[in-house]
Amino acid sequence: MDEHKENINAEDVNVKMSNTREEEKAKPCSRICPDGEPASQVSPPQSHSDFSHPVYKEIAVANGHINRMSKDELRIKLAELKLDTRGVKDVMKKRLKSHYKKQKLMQTAADGGPTDTYYDYICVVDFEATCEEDNPADFLHEIIEFPMVLINTHTLEIVDSFQEYVKPDLNPQLSDFCVKLTGITQKMVDEAEPFSDVLQRVVAWLQERELGTKYKYAILTDGAWDMSKFLNIQCRISRIRYPQFAKKWINIRKSYGNFYKVPRTQTKLSTMLEKLGLKYEGRPHSGLDDSRNIARIALRMLQDGCQLRVNERMHAGQLLSVPGSAPVEGAPPPHTPRSRD
Repeated sequence: MDEHKENINAEDVNVKMSNTREEEKAKPCSRICPDGEPASQVSPPQSHSDFSHPVYKEIAVANGHINRMSKDELRIKLAELKLDTRGVKDVMKKRLKSHYKKQKLMQTAADGGPTDTYYDYICVVDFEATCEEDNPADFLHEIIEFPMVLINTHTLEIVDSFQEYVKPDLNPQLSDFCVKLTGITQKMVDEAEPFSDVLQRVVAWLQERELGTKYKYAILTDGAWDMSKFLNIQCRISRIRYPQFAKKWINIRKSYGNFYKVPRTQTKLSTMLEKLGLKYEGRPHSGLDDSRNIARIALRMLQDGCQLRVNERMHAGQLLSVPGSAPVEGAPPPHTPRSRD
């Protein structure tokens, strides 16, 4: 539901954030900040000499040279390196810096130097939920589409996907506005199963892929609404506990803004795609298509050198920020949550 989500009682989400907007903007995506980014905001160094390694001076010198390059020079250099030449100047600049940094760190890692850490898989989720054109303040949104798109961070590919529609309970009749926005018809939800049954199949799907057991993974969303609002509300409606595997996630809007150094107004799905030189593929507001396009942004960010990491979490029903100094952790093995009864 991307942009439409911003109009769904956004203040309910924002008022519960524990950290200030200033802290949020300052937190970087990558743990390595050689090009003038404040090292105090990154993960704590493993030793006093973590950032005194000579490789960081080499990276800083290269970054200074890249900062002085014109857009045409950046495009020519990227083409020479067989890298993507699409995107605005700041995106191309970041891509070239990240390529050089990655090359230097790979070389240094072979000698026992510092390197980056990645999840094995990232699971993109973008719910569709019941809605009205003018949602009343007390409107309870029920999930009607549960999509997942799985990214392999090592091959940088979309490797699998899951999609099921969900039958709403409180408001089983979809509004005309909801049908037009999402493309989900009344027949689709009438023939679907309740959320608790769909969630069981989601858990089975994750377990079959050995996520959280053999492979380290994280959930990724486009904004905070999917987990902090839609899933939170749905679990209360379905009288089940909030699933442990979904209590922490990567908010790609935060990661994108921090990595490419752009304001929050430039982190909508359509804008992120445009700035990266990509076009939306599929039907807007289809949960599965939105998830695939969010995954394409995540892949481009990984290719540009961003270390996507968990930056938000739920605790006691509240949305909290995960500080950049927190250790990188994968989501726990998925299990079907217990009933609240």
